[in-house]
Amino acid sequence: MVGAMICSFGIHNIHQQTGITEGGVIGLMLLAEHWLGVSPAYITPVLDISCYILAFKYLGGRFIKTSVISTVSVSLFYKVWELFPPMLPNLLPYPLLAALCGGAFVGIGVGIIVRQGGSSGGDDALALTISRVTHWRLSRCYLFTDFVVLGFSLTYIPFSKIVFSIITVTISSYLIDRVQSFKLCTQFKGENKGERMVLPSKILDEKE
Repeated sequence: MVGAMICSFGIHNIHQQTGITEGGVIGLMLLAEHWLGVSPAYITPVLDISCYILAFKYLGGRFIKTSVISTVSVSLFYKVWELFPPMLPNLLPYPLLAALCGGAFVGIGVGIIVRQGGSSGGDDALALTISRVTHWRLSRCYLFTDFVVLGFSLTYIPFSKIVFSIITVTISSYLIDRVQSFKLCTQFKGENKGERMVLPSKILDEKE
């Protein structure tokens, strides 16, 4: 609940107010809306469900149950924040500061959610699945998916705006990895090149 509250607070009071775009599922949603004219109301559930189906195969049923609770919590808290006027100063004239603060709120909030064995949406489920399969660090998986989507977003968003999104997803990816792995993670060597994969201990326990 705490993670959902922090994450939704940052998205509503910083990302939405300043127009910083996102990678992952949100970025794909915006991309589909722009080029295909598909409403986010239709494309978002399809993308999230696809990611969760993939995650179920590799991360198990407990992860899906926890993720449903987390996802609903994020949505509910977002609705709560919408009832109030913006609680932070207007950062629109300061896009760099907005990118830094937005990345911090999302990174810490989602990090807490992932640390408890859940996810805030399809983005997290996909990143955790990639980490499970490839043995990459979680931050690397987030950056991979975000950068791919942001790259495609250059087809309709100027690079001058994308650069701030790159900053915010880099910060959030790093913080998610650090928060979820702090003391309560299990580390073990991957099969290739001795790399270590870091996943929340609750997810690993589910698969043992």
